[in-house]
Amino acid sequence: MSRIALLPGDGIGPEVLAEARKVLECMAAEEALDLQLVEWELGAQRYLDTGLTVTPEEMAELEGAYDAILLGALGDPRVPGNEHARDILLGLRFRLDLYINLRPVKLVDARLSPLRDVGPEDVDLVVIRENTEGPYVGLGGSFKQGTPDELALEEDVNTRKGVERIVRAAFAYAREHGRRGVTLADKANALRYAGGLYRRVFAEVAREYEDIPSRAMYVDALAMDLVLRPARYDVIVAANLFGDILSDLAAGLVGGLGLAPSANLHPGGTGMFEPVHGSAPDLAGRGVANPVAAILTAALMLEHLGHARAAARVEAAAIRSVREGYTTPDLGGTLGTGAVGDWICRAVQQG
Repeated sequence: MSRIALLPGDGIGPEVLAEARKVLECMAAEEALDLQLVEWELGAQRYLDTGLTVTPEEMAELEGAYDAILLGALGDPRVPGNEHARDILLGLRFRLDLYINLRPVKLVDARLSPLRDVGPEDVDLVVIRENTEGPYVGLGGSFKQGTPDELALEEDVNTRKGVERIVRAAFAYAREHGRRGVTLADKANALRYAGGLYRRVFAEVAREYEDIPSRAMYVDALAMDLVLRPARYDVIVAANLFGDILSDLAAGLVGGLGLAPSANLHPGGTGMFEPVHGSAPDLAGRGVANPVAAILTAALMLEHLGHARAAARVEAAAIRSVREGYTTPDLGGTLGTGAVGDWICRAVQQG
């Protein structure tokens, strides 16, 4: 049995997660999968009602009693400081040491790309982002705040252990999935110490994977070239901030964040899976939220849980919905959120 915690969250999160759950239940019936789906009420409303974000006891239960966590979205304008989202999302990433952020990017239909003369064969890559270090760890401070002399410091933390394990994860992923090569994105020409650490470790690990072509590029040059020649890229590995930016840029090449799944992983541990489109509160309750990213995220989760065939079936059904135009308006379709989920369920059942 695979025990899965469902965290619908805020905004459109409950709507898209409901469709991901619907597809998971369809797939479980088709493949005789033993999936136990348990919904958790963690989000802005609970925080507003009780003042609680997530308790230590809840964190311990999510870590110890579940095989995976499927998250809808977090973020609510009624909580302008985003305290609940920070405590839940970043709390889980650090508590579970989810150092791998996996962002597959695949063009399923040429009409969705803003690039000229680019087809599905040209954009099929994965961004592997370090997820627990860099400037997102919250080390820093400010001095003379609110004055003309204000000083703000944000520390960029990079450890040998953190760098080596994310680089190894990228090469291991490339080998396991038959990928053509690994590219490191850094800024070693300007960030001498952090960039230098990434460059040295990347070169050392690459020597252990001589069968996999590798190269290092400055992140600004890579961002430009990714738009000009996306077919050159297969697996990209980057530090936290650079990976965050590049993965959203890459998603823009294939139709936007409505098609962008992600996984937060620690090999052998509980993984957290989330679409990366955010909570989009302006769309909440209108029935127009695109559930495809959430459904593709559910497919990533099934693969992580060892259900490779079921994952492939869900992914194929979601891709088919996009290619055949059974989508929400953001992708040029006319269906509502629930209708897209229903269509994908039927496609799953049809095989």
